[in-house]
Amino acid sequence: MGEAFAGFSVLICIGLIVLVGILIVAGNAIRIVPEYQRLVVFRLGRVIGTKGPGVVFLIPFIDSAIKMDLREQVREVPHQTSITKDNAPISIDFLWYYKVLDPQQSVIQVGNFEVAAQGIATTTLRSVIGGIALDEVLSQREHINQTLRVKLDEITERWGVKVTNVEIREIIPPRDVQDAMNRQLSAERTRRALVTESTGQREAAINVAEGQKQASILAAEGERQANILRAEGEREAQRLRAEGFSVALNTIFQVAQNVDGKTMSLQYLETLKSIGASPSTKYIFPMEFTSLLSGFIAKKE
Repeated sequence: MGEAFAGFSVLICIGLIVLVGILIVAGNAIRIVPEYQRLVVFRLGRVIGTKGPGVVFLIPFIDSAIKMDLREQVREVPHQTSITKDNAPISIDFLWYYKVLDPQQSVIQVGNFEVAAQGIATTTLRSVIGGIALDEVLSQREHINQTLRVKLDEITERWGVKVTNVEIREIIPPRDVQDAMNRQLSAERTRRALVTESTGQREAAINVAEGQKQASILAAEGERQANILRAEGEREAQRLRAEGFSVALNTIFQVAQNVDGKTMSLQYLETLKSIGASPSTKYIFPMEFTSLLSGFIAKKE
């Protein structure tokens, strides 16, 4: 009984081992490949093509596969010290973006294209920076990015890899250059502040002058209107006085037509009375006075 149980236990262990082996083989033979991945399949050492996406069947112990990601990837190139055209050492780090277009070529043409591309990016960066002056390096980032991308893409194209973009992240110039840039920035800010202040003062002076001019114009206009109104009032007053004087003269003339000579003579006598009361010693009489008195003399005779 004990020997039968021992034999049964051995069979169970053997069965479990076989089952595990089958599962391992099945796991290696059946692959589920996502949409963004591909399998580069080798059969007995020779590449037979790219498989995926979906379910991929491999022959155990004969086929082998290398997984490649087709999504766009980004890698960082750490700070690299480069010498500019004018012999200024600067430290630059940048990011480069790539995408695998041909998984088969990226596997069989280069051992590790990421390491190879990073090495080429480093040497290319030094080459590009070596032909540019320091001021241009600080002001022409886009040009440097474009130059690096083109040169990297020319090299990685034969590996089935497309360099989509290169972005310089940080440029660290020498300490003395940084100090000079800080002083220049401070001077520029001071200049802008002075320009802004002078511009404000000029605009304020212009506004004040404009306000004074407008006030003078308004005052002159008001004075002109006042003079016009005064002139019109004086003209109207003179017209009214002239009309009143004219009416008075017409009235006097009408009354004088009804006055006889005796009345006029009496008026002259009253005038003589007033003259006689004055302290004067000499008197001048008009010729018409004798003609007025002739009427009184004739009547008396």
